[in-house]
Amino acid sequence: MSKKYLIVGGVACGPKAAARLRRLDSEAEITIVEKGEIVSYGGCGMPYFISGDVKELKSLWTTTAGSIRDKDFFLNEKNIRVFDKTRAEMINRIEKKVEAIRLETGEKVEFSYDKLILAVGGNPAIPPIPGNHLKNIFKLSHPDDAAGIKSAADSKEIKSAVIIGGGLIGLEVTEALEKYGIKITIVEMQDRLLPKMLDKEMSVLLMKNLAKKGISISVSNKVLSFEGNADGNLTAVNTEQGTIPAELALIAVGVSPNKQLAEEAGLEITENGAIKVNEYLQTSDADIFAGGDCVDNLHLISGKRVYTPLGDLANIHGRIIANNICGKQEEFPGIFGTGVIRVLNNNVGFTGLTEEAAGNCGYDVVTVISPGSDRAHFYPGAGFIYTKLVGDQKTGRIIGAQIVGRGDVSKRINMLSAGMYNGLTADNLAVMDLAYAPPFAPALDNLITAANIMQNKLTGLAKTITAKEVKEKLDRKGNFILLDVRTPKEVARNSISYEKSENIPLANLRKDYGKINKNTEIVIYCAVGLRSYEAQLILEEKGFKKVKFLEGGILSWPY
Repeated sequence: MSKKYLIVGGVACGPKAAARLRRLDSEAEITIVEKGEIVSYGGCGMPYFISGDVKELKSLWTTTAGSIRDKDFFLNEKNIRVFDKTRAEMINRIEKKVEAIRLETGEKVEFSYDKLILAVGGNPAIPPIPGNHLKNIFKLSHPDDAAGIKSAADSKEIKSAVIIGGGLIGLEVTEALEKYGIKITIVEMQDRLLPKMLDKEMSVLLMKNLAKKGISISVSNKVLSFEGNADGNLTAVNTEQGTIPAELALIAVGVSPNKQLAEEAGLEITENGAIKVNEYLQTSDADIFAGGDCVDNLHLISGKRVYTPLGDLANIHGRIIANNICGKQEEFPGIFGTGVIRVLNNNVGFTGLTEEAAGNCGYDVVTVISPGSDRAHFYPGAGFIYTKLVGDQKTGRIIGAQIVGRGDVSKRINMLSAGMYNGLTADNLAVMDLAYAPPFAPALDNLITAANIMQNKLTGLAKTITAKEVKEKLDRKGNFILLDVRTPKEVARNSISYEKSENIPLANLRKDYGKINKNTEIVIYCAVGLRSYEAQLILEEKGFKKVKFLEGGILSWPY
């Protein structure tokens, strides 16, 4: 008798599992139950429909060959039955049945299974803010939401918008709405944008660039209420730091796992509120699997379970679940939390732990910030990027990375993530055989340069100080000398303001070092850090004992 495979959830993990099951088992009865009308859509493309980069919303559920992935497509091409607009209500684990309701008619239906897959996704967090019933207050979790936001923006009645939440979705919609000429304010409760992905100084670099584009950013702030007019339209957003006029608001403060169906069925739930699964994505019931945004994942650096709702992971989960159901035993090893985003020509990539998270996990952390061009500096179109590596002082292992800038960050973050699966260290990275040609990379890729700096720090050759530490010294008016080793022409363009500043170009330092008090702490800086590193070595050669240089130079100075 053919097996019955039932899948609850038809967006990412579910359809992927169904397609793989069919390829592995041509005789099985495969059924998808989905509460919505649209199945197998690319939710990550929704901001790009709002922006107009994606012209038609249905493109998000169209195959590369142009077929619409609807229930007819799944039945005719894959022999998979899809019950759309059908909500699963209860799992009867003893009888191995799922009770559901047809949302259009109220009809109750029942599905039996041999193996059940829960791919029920996550729920957008909607805080109970007074006034959230007003018109033009949106979330973005379904194509209908994207259509509503785009319709409002196209109406030309939206002059200003507030994005509540400085995470991935909030920033992607910021870019989309900026193309309409809408004045945008981002309100974030924490002290920086992308707080889970970026350390403070890297986030500040991004925030500075967005501010130059006219984006208002209000951090360490909380929304208190929405105001509207007599017609029920949004007119303003009240925050702890004041009132912001707005005709549109997006609530993008996070996602939580959809656990209700599993929890009511008695399945185990994790501390993150997700459906608990083992390395085979199997729940506490051996005949029920779960994947996608309703589960959490093992972080391979911290060793903790983390909730990481990402579309690529959902698809990987779906394939692995199908393999395990069909006897191809395969483990899902875990994640580094790798991601990438573009916002107003600023690219941001991240993987592994931030410096802050690594410290909280007990690591003895060593970090590097290395600015540079993403390709040969003389090649047209080169973009500047800032690379931060987070390493383990004891082993030299790379345990995290962040890259921000206008150049290519995705290939470098992907390479670091791949390397981290194999225990990548600064020594490994420094000698990697990476592809080089001027249109693609500098002769020594940014990653190799960053690894070289980390090697120098680990061996004690390079003695650096972070921008944050220098800023703290400036704020408390510490007794130190700030030595700028750039040329006078460079100094005239920009410099760090401090009363005890000296300018001695590197070319003159060997003969003019006597102008500096040997007994005072010295912090050296240049453009990116190379000249100041050489200046540190020169001064140490001349007998100076208290010398450090600003990591990343003035180009990485975020203040």
